[in-house]
Amino acid sequence: MTQVISNETVVVAVRDQVSSDLGGEAVILHLGKGAYYGVNEVGTFVWNLLQKPIKVSDIEEQVTHKYQVGMKVCETDLLELLHKLLRAKLIEINVEKRANQ
Repeated sequence: MTQVISNETVVVAVRDQVSSDLGGEAVILHLGKGAYYGVNEVGTFVWNLLQKPIKVSDIEEQVTHKYQVGMKVCETDLLELLHKLLRAKLIEINVEKRANQ
C-alpha cells in the first residue's frame, strides 16, 4: 500500500536512524537496514525540520522563505523528497500527533 503525502500531512523522521552533517549535506544511516542515504543542502534543511512532527505545508513555507524558491517548484521538489524518504523508511506519516503540539 502506497501512502500519499499532501500539504496537510504531518511527517516525522523515524527513530531507527542516525544522521550527521558533513559540510552542509546530511548523511543518514537507517539502523534497521544498515543503509546510508545522503541529501544535499536543501534536503539537510528539510531533514532537520523532520526531527519533530511537522506539517508538510510548514516545511514548504520555511523552505520557500530560506531559499527564495517559488511555491510550485518547492511543493513538487519537497513532495518528491518526502516520498523518497518514506520509501526508504526514514520518515513516517504521523497520524497520532499534530504538528507543533
